[in-house]
Amino acid sequence: MKTVRGFASATVGNVACGFDVLGFAITEPGDEVILTLHEERKSDCPVSITAISGDGGALPLDPRKNTSSFVVLKFLEYIRTSKGIDFRGHIDLELKKNLPLSSGMGSSAASAAAALAAANELLDQPCSKMELVHFAVEGERVACGSAHADNAAPAILGNFVLIRSYSPLDLITIPSPEHLFCTLVHPHTELKTSFARSVLPRSIPLKTATQQWGNVGALIAGLLKSDYDLIGRALVDVVAEPKRAPLIPGFLDVKHAAIDSGALGCSIAGSGPSVFAFSSSKETAERVGEAMKQAFLLPKTNLRSDMWVSPICKEGAKVL
Repeated sequence: MKTVRGFASATVGNVACGFDVLGFAITEPGDEVILTLHEERKSDCPVSITAISGDGGALPLDPRKNTSSFVVLKFLEYIRTSKGIDFRGHIDLELKKNLPLSSGMGSSAASAAAALAAANELLDQPCSKMELVHFAVEGERVACGSAHADNAAPAILGNFVLIRSYSPLDLITIPSPEHLFCTLVHPHTELKTSFARSVLPRSIPLKTATQQWGNVGALIAGLLKSDYDLIGRALVDVVAEPKRAPLIPGFLDVKHAAIDSGALGCSIAGSGPSVFAFSSSKETAERVGEAMKQAFLLPKTNLRSDMWVSPICKEGAKVL
């Protein structure tokens, strides 16, 4: 037997103005997937889920319906048809969920990325990280019905990732400024990604689209130039945030608290309910996080929350 442990961290999709085309990874928290290779096949399906912890029994044990095992099956299919590797053994998979479900923290993407990092190592790295992204994106389709890459790509690759195109998938990694820190606050409530997507408009006015495009371009420029003021000015979402803000109790209070405490900007992490903020120092990011937590505790909301302060993760999914 051979055992490999993979890890992938939380990610923030959209990054305010970059709906479905921009995301980044932080260093913690994250999910772990442990794969054990057996020489002989145990069943018709080459992957079995032996244990899941941290999910409260919510995730399926069927390997074709669980994101972490589904992407491993896709990976095995790909290396057989494209790499000429006919895998005849069996893989047992154990998933350790450290990310909350339906949190806006890229929980499903982290599970998929950790599983793929482990599977690639287990079979002597037949695929590049860029190839692995394709399987992680398909895992998102299983998780929420939409094959979006703004969590899956940074979970695998690290850094900021811009999705220039989905067909074909064209990804651009963008380095993070040295002193950029993310504060991520998760209130103790759930918001299903499928529902958060259902409230979005099917079309938007040209004036709104133009404003959003300008912010996306400015954010990319701010990251590349390490222009923290420009990053802050660009963190404006005029498409998704106005529709999703009412779904997150106390969101506007939390956002105001972050800005008042020195954050460069603040918005919804992915589809929510988590909220993220950027700061230009760790000290500011920690102060911002405490203010955000207190805002969630205001009487009209009264929500407890968890908070993490992290630089941008540069390496992506890895083997522990």
